[in-house]
Amino acid sequence: MTFDVTEELDRVIASDHHDPSQVLGLHVLEHDPTTAVIRAFLPLAESVRLVVGDNKIDMYKMRAEGLFEIVYPGYSEPFAYHFEATSHNNTSLILHDPYRFPVQLSEFDRHLFNNGTHYEIYNKLGAHPTTIDGVAGTIFRVWAPSARRVSVIGDFNYWDGRVHQMRALGASGIWELFIPGIDKGEIYKFELRSAHGEIIEKSDPFQFFSEIRPRTASVIWELEGYEWDDATWLSKRKEQPLYDRPVSIYEVHLTSWQRDPADPERFLSYRELAQYLIPYVVKMGFTHIELMPITEHPYDESWGYQVTGYFAATSRMGTPQDFMYFIDQCHKQDIGVLLDWVPSHFPSDGHSLRRFDGTALYEHEDPRQGEHPDWKTLIFNFGRKEVENFLMASAFFWLDKFHIDGLRVDAVASMLYLDYGRTAAEWIPNQYGGKENIEAIEFIRHLNSIVYQRHPDVSMIAEESTSFYGVSKPADSGGLGFGFKWNMGWMNDMLNYFSKDPLFRKYHHNALTFSLLYAFSENFILPLSHDEVVHGKKSLLAKMPGDRWQQFANLRLLFLFLWTHPGKKLLFMGGEFGQISEWYCKVSLDWHLPEQEEAHSQLQNFVAKLNQFYKETPALWEKDFSYDGFRWMDFKDVNRSIISFARFGKDPKDHVVCLLNMTPEVAYDYKVGVPEKVAYQEALCSDDGVYGGSNMINHNTKLPILEPFGEAEQHILVSVPPLAGIIFRPVRT
Repeated sequence: MTFDVTEELDRVIASDHHDPSQVLGLHVLEHDPTTAVIRAFLPLAESVRLVVGDNKIDMYKMRAEGLFEIVYPGYSEPFAYHFEATSHNNTSLILHDPYRFPVQLSEFDRHLFNNGTHYEIYNKLGAHPTTIDGVAGTIFRVWAPSARRVSVIGDFNYWDGRVHQMRALGASGIWELFIPGIDKGEIYKFELRSAHGEIIEKSDPFQFFSEIRPRTASVIWELEGYEWDDATWLSKRKEQPLYDRPVSIYEVHLTSWQRDPADPERFLSYRELAQYLIPYVVKMGFTHIELMPITEHPYDESWGYQVTGYFAATSRMGTPQDFMYFIDQCHKQDIGVLLDWVPSHFPSDGHSLRRFDGTALYEHEDPRQGEHPDWKTLIFNFGRKEVENFLMASAFFWLDKFHIDGLRVDAVASMLYLDYGRTAAEWIPNQYGGKENIEAIEFIRHLNSIVYQRHPDVSMIAEESTSFYGVSKPADSGGLGFGFKWNMGWMNDMLNYFSKDPLFRKYHHNALTFSLLYAFSENFILPLSHDEVVHGKKSLLAKMPGDRWQQFANLRLLFLFLWTHPGKKLLFMGGEFGQISEWYCKVSLDWHLPEQEEAHSQLQNFVAKLNQFYKETPALWEKDFSYDGFRWMDFKDVNRSIISFARFGKDPKDHVVCLLNMTPEVAYDYKVGVPEKVAYQEALCSDDGVYGGSNMINHNTKLPILEPFGEAEQHILVSVPPLAGIIFRPVRT
């Protein structure tokens, strides 16, 4: 095939070329290997001079559109050169030629990405400041296999897509260009010409930093240079798995946990949050913070769940290094950091992933596969290897670069089922006629397997609401491979039960006990999450029936059940002090409540005490996922709505007995079965006056009566306070 230089130059001038370096840059003449021709397309220049060492030579303007050329005789080996360009307003610029630098991305990197196994592709795609042949600049790469042309645009080229046209790297679908002279802090986008000639502007899918919304350009940024100081935490993390450790998670939406009191519209920065949030979490006794998505997103009201920057911490609160500082400070205070991560769907904003190169690249072409009817978002095409690689790399990015301790994967159920939230006409069965999304299931198994292979000390957590088998079982055993699963059933049952008038709770007694039929089928986290205190669902306190005293008593009782029930714990911010109003992402929590009203500070103190007691009591967490760690003492007192059970540590002698009274009725000399023939004493009571209760306390040690009761061979007699829970522990001599 003959190579028509004129035709290729026409394509460059028309901004319609897949590899301008074929005709731009330095080329040795085939018929004379001692002579080279150098071409530059600089549409904003009036004149250009070639600079080689101290020599400056005028280049011939061969086309009015800005195409310059010079024949350079005496060529023997590659040499350094640059251009001195003068614009129409006589501004002079020194420009290095992007097209004189060879391709930097190896074929092996391309192969791994196309195969879906380049788990650190974030080190290659996107924008990376670097130095090549002594010239400093930034190398850009983007995946856009169906584009006819891709350019880098920004302030540095007046957002003119003609200036920095990229080169396509074979059949990989990846485009690359090294642009000398631009560095950290420059804003940029990619301009693409689709197969149909449409011009599209997109932010970088692999951006590390973004302009603050509503602006949507990407920002060149470096992640290196932060000096981590969390080696002690990381070492501890490796020593003991989370399964047999106390885990009490504080779920936080960073931009509404607290705002600047002097300017309620201003978000606190990551560094300010490190100053205020971390000491509060330490004081309250939580072991982990779970962050609702901090990945970049355009719309505040999405709470971060409509992600446009899968490799970018939102710029709303500072730089990536500021976020690293926040995590580092958490670790130095012995607090783990979990991150909500959203691989299930992405928004349809025009600047982001939707029809990225003019085709359904990240999503499915058919809306029955590619659109979520409720969220008005797009579903990833998990069957495409490069899309799988994009998401895999995003997960590893947060674990590797930001030392995140675990990912809570959002909306897993919507990934598992093709018919999720759809009518019969809105989805396509899989190749076997079923409703399971086989490609998504394989992606999840691949993700979890490789994460635990490379980071065995982190946690992968599924927010999954169905009865899908083996969510937290190993992938090689037929499970999905997550470490933990949110127990949405327990949460829904408990909130529904506690919202009922105590007079009628005896008709719903099964809700209290049902979770123990399946409590050990998965590694459960028990959540009282953000989703339950928005959109007309009311706050936790407002869900509770009765007068204000009963509402607080009910909430303390619910919390005691949460902290004593098998499974790890999660509580959304504000619940710990009894936020009255629903959570709203645009305003701060009502921190004046515990400052001004004693009932709220008493509840806050009770949660802190629960966390302290929980961490000091191995029986409440050592055997969370085994029947050996739980035994009913009595669950049949339906009429009085009272239940009792024992929790056991690895040593059966290390146990506690819990009693919960779900009504305001008081009982005296109430029989409670106990596992051993030893004395018991009250260790914690939610009715204690210091927490706002009626102060009906069992002060005296309770001696066992050697007579079977309930599920035990002996029992003790106790006073049962109203709407309260009690924890007893054995007295050892």
